[in-house]
Amino acid sequence: MHRIVEARFLAPDVKLLRIHAPLVARKRRAGQFAIVRVHDHGERIPLTLADSNPDEGTITLVVQGVGKTTRLLNQLEPGDALCDVVGPLGKPSPIERYGTVVVIGGGLGIAIAWPTARALREAGNRVIAILGGRSRPYVLLEDEVRALAEEVFVTTDDGSYGLHGRVTDPLQSLLDAGRPIDLVLAIGPIPMMRAVAETTRPAGIRTLVSLNPIMVDGTGMCGGCRVIVGGQARFACVDGPEFDAHQVDFRILGQRNAMYRDQERVAAATLQASPPDPAPHDPASCRLLQAADVPVTTATAP
Repeated sequence: MHRIVEARFLAPDVKLLRIHAPLVARKRRAGQFAIVRVHDHGERIPLTLADSNPDEGTITLVVQGVGKTTRLLNQLEPGDALCDVVGPLGKPSPIERYGTVVVIGGGLGIAIAWPTARALREAGNRVIAILGGRSRPYVLLEDEVRALAEEVFVTTDDGSYGLHGRVTDPLQSLLDAGRPIDLVLAIGPIPMMRAVAETTRPAGIRTLVSLNPIMVDGTGMCGGCRVIVGGQARFACVDGPEFDAHQVDFRILGQRNAMYRDQERVAAATLQASPPDPAPHDPASCRLLQAADVPVTTATAP
């Protein structure tokens, strides 16, 4: 069992969870992820490790409540526990001294990009950050990113904060101004990452994206996280999660991620109709176990 020591909402349906997992915290590097189960009948879902504190033995996850399991996660509070935390998994981000790096995070992708941006800055890079959200509440961790980036651009889809537009707008402006860019890292929704890839492709700028496909075992055995990169099948769990954006087949990635969408809607509706009872808090186990003990029929990307 892994105790939750901090839980707070960053946006209406996005929650930061700091969890006691000392072995994972000790080994974690930027770009890696963990697979968690809320309870022993639950599904396994991959979540990027947003941060860790080896001295305290804690890891930080940022979870957006989209499907059944992520909504269950977002109902947990300090003192609750996760059944399993497996990690760190995946290859760490390639941290080198590139020069000028543009880090782009869209929505929850900001939380995933943040640790890599910090590692790139610590390696001596000049970091320019572009943060995007559908509205102001979904521009996450802005203060944390501003603390490490030399320039920060913010965009929102509805114009409620920052520039009214998409993250590719300030990126294109930087390119049009002839600003030297040595690397672009983009993390967010599939359409956003694809748009960034097409923006940098004409200039031949190396561009990385972090993929979060449907995943089950996280060890390359099940094949659930199969993605097509450069015309070849790769496994995001062991070959990634970061790949060359100009080589990723985003169309197939989107199709695979949508495979279980209908089943996930049913599971989420079942949870909403019969939410877990928050009252019986058993300190020896996850308090959501009994109420959440509904058969899960899908493997779901968070």
